[in-house]
Amino acid sequence: MGFVIIAHAQAPEMYQADATKLAAFKKKVQAGDKTANTWVKHLLKDADAKLNMKPVSVMDKAFIPPSGNKHDYMSMAPYFWPDPAKPDGKPYIRKDGVRNPEIEKISDKKNMVEIGKVTQQLALAYYFTGEEKYAAQATTLLRVWFIDTATRMNPNLTYAQAVMGVNDGRGIGILETVNFTNVTESIGLLKDAKSWTAQYDAALREWVKQYLYWMLNSKNGKDEHNSKNNHGIWYDMQVLSFSLFLHQDDFAKQYVASTLQRIPVQFEPDGKQPLELERTTALGYSTFSLSAWFKTASLAEHVGVDIWHYETADGRSIRKALDWLLPYALGDQPWTYQQIHPYYEIDVLYYLLLQAYTHYKDEKYYTAAMRIQPKADNVIVDILYDK
Repeated sequence: MGFVIIAHAQAPEMYQADATKLAAFKKKVQAGDKTANTWVKHLLKDADAKLNMKPVSVMDKAFIPPSGNKHDYMSMAPYFWPDPAKPDGKPYIRKDGVRNPEIEKISDKKNMVEIGKVTQQLALAYYFTGEEKYAAQATTLLRVWFIDTATRMNPNLTYAQAVMGVNDGRGIGILETVNFTNVTESIGLLKDAKSWTAQYDAALREWVKQYLYWMLNSKNGKDEHNSKNNHGIWYDMQVLSFSLFLHQDDFAKQYVASTLQRIPVQFEPDGKQPLELERTTALGYSTFSLSAWFKTASLAEHVGVDIWHYETADGRSIRKALDWLLPYALGDQPWTYQQIHPYYEIDVLYYLLLQAYTHYKDEKYYTAAMRIQPKADNVIVDILYDK
């Protein structure tokens, strides 16, 4: 095989993925399962490529937030552009679905996405092999972003997704820390690593505690909580993910009751998501929103709430939303709403189908997943969610 799989006594602590399924997958690898070994080889190749990655931080950006403190995260609203009718272009104007390349000038978002992605790769690589090099690199990256005094990000998104000439930041920007749930999801995989000390673990949990407090109590956080479209459910997904990571299960169970109240707002009885169908990339946003619901449903299971099979009196549910979306996303029926870009969400759709098969035990979902598997090419989704 070229690598050695190390056995762990217990399944890791995870919240979105099924830790028991992951432990069973490891046993498949140990037993010489060809497909499982191929996937792990791909994972290790990706992880090896990140072993020399230079740590990134909010201090890397060439801009200073309005607070005057570079430790504060900042980003620009992606769909706002200079107004050609104004000498300085301000206030910026909205072009939904059309990304302004100016946003790339501020490095915080790109770096944050990378931290979430690479942490997951390295943590899984450590879980399968027990090789400390993977845990050590993950620890270095996490320490620089979240812990070290000289480089750590302050636990707030006050200046995220600013609209030039209008505001310094918006609640909508909280969508960007979805990537941090990959971090909290991965820490359990590092439990036995020498590099990931109890001190670092406590420091990260304190950071997440402060950030969750900010989400729940700040103006931006409250604004995002009140969002009716995909932003609202992505907010809930983060609140649940972070609260479970902090072992605040009682709070999570209490909180998820409000999440169920979003279903009649976001879904029609036939499965349409009208607030996403208003967008210029309606197919993409319908898929994106549903992925937040599926992740939230997985989290809710940990506090005994079944969103997977929840249905309103008039038949609104996340399963019906997937069934409505599926023929369009698979290309079996022509899409009649706006979609100004190609459909880029094939990886997301693949995840949805594998999760649907797991929870609904209907072979049609797995058959559909296998139709798009080569195009999805997402080995982590394969490892975590395939049967």
